[in-house]
This record gives sequence, structure tokens and C-alpha cells, in this order.
Amino acid sequence: MFSLKGQKALVVGVANETSIAYGCAQALRAQGADLAITYLNVKAEPYVRPLAQALGAELIAPLDVGMPDQIEALFAQITQQWGRLDTLVHSIAFCPKEDLHGRVTDCSRSGLAQAMDISVGSFIELVRRAEPLMEEGGTCMTVSFYGAEKVVRDYNIMGPVKSALESATRYMAAELGPKAIRVHALSPGPLKTRAASGIAHFDEMMEAASARAPTHQLATIEDCGAFAAFLASREAANLTGGLHYIDGGFNITG
Repeated sequence: MFSLKGQKALVVGVANETSIAYGCAQALRAQGADLAITYLNVKAEPYVRPLAQALGAELIAPLDVGMPDQIEALFAQITQQWGRLDTLVHSIAFCPKEDLHGRVTDCSRSGLAQAMDISVGSFIELVRRAEPLMEEGGTCMTVSFYGAEKVVRDYNIMGPVKSALESATRYMAAELGPKAIRVHALSPGPLKTRAASGIAHFDEMMEAASARAPTHQLATIEDCGAFAAFLASREAANLTGGLHYIDGGFNITG
């Protein structure tokens, strides 16, 4: 079994115990990694801090990626406390509700800009900040969805946004490969998370995915975490730029 003992991992996107980011944090810690976990704001802190403390996180800090000073402060703290970073997990996305629930054709330019900035631009920014701390290589991961590749009912503007995220993943993987920094996108099927609750008819989407997937099971946050932990290991050192489906085989069906 691979080990992450001694690795330093930053996990961004934990909102509660159902978050994909939390599943990743659990798996990274189980394999020995030291954790830094962020929470969005004071409203989210009471939900996130106890989870982070239970995992023995060495660093718990606020991070609203729309606020550059908070990104600056977080990486200054990581630099001071650890002096390096081995793994970055980015599992955040946002779109204004009125744009998320409408047609792509009707999406406002401001809504699209905000969705792109929070969902895609923040990953690029965090990878850029992580790069100088990964002098001996490292792994950066984000989370996408099948709606980036195919039209999924009610996923709407987040489809094009996630497509951009996947493309950015490939380009950064190519750019950072010579430094032994790997960049990946995880693509789980529909999961009942807090973020997913904002998508219309999401329960129907989960039922359809379960029925169509070869395993007839939805992925879990533990499935996502197990794969993330493997990608962070030395055993995955020659893998990069991948879009990794964790969906019971849903993506292979027609």
C-alpha cells in the first residue's frame, strides 16, 4: 500500500461532512499526509473547523478565493509553517442562481464571468501559488463533472465552465510536467453534496445515473478520496493531465 507520510496537503472546498473535498481530506490523512484545510467564511467555519480538527489538520484558515488578500495570507502561512506543499485539492465551484437555473443562451455576462473566476480562475491561481512550494514535485487536483463533455439536463452554464476547467488542467499539466508537478481533474458522477443541491432536479439526475451506470451505484466521497490519495502518491508520479471518471462506469454508456 502506498504511503503519503510526511506529505503536506492543502484541501480547499470542505463545506460539511458530505463534501467531496472532505472525502479527499479523510483519505489523504489516512495515508499519512499532514493537512491544511480552508473554510469559506465565518458562517461556514462552525461546520468545517470541527471536521478539520478531527482530522488533526495542522492549519485551518479562511479562504474566499474571490478575495486575493485571503489567498495571499493562506500561502504566506503555508510557506512559514511548512515551507513546501506536496498536494493541492481544489473542489469549489459557484454560479449565481439566476444564471445556473437558466439556459446557457440566457446566461448573463456577469454571471458567466463570476462562474469562470470562482470555478476555473481560482484553480489556476492556486496552482500558480503552489508551484514555487513544489520544488520536488507535487500533485494538483480539481473536480469536474460529465456535463463538461456532454449536455446534461439542468447543468446548464456549468457545463461550459467545467469544460474550461478540464482544458486548463491539461494545459497546466503540460506546462508543469518538467517540474514533476502533476495536474488532474476528478470527474465523479452526481453526488448528494451541498453544492449539488443548487442544481434543479438533482435527485432525478442521481436516480438516472444509478440506473444507467454499469455498477448501478453512485460514487461516494470515499471513492473520490481514495483516487485522490493514489494520485498524490509517488506510485502515480508518471500520471498527469488526466480526467479521471469515478462514476461506476456511467461515462461509458450511451
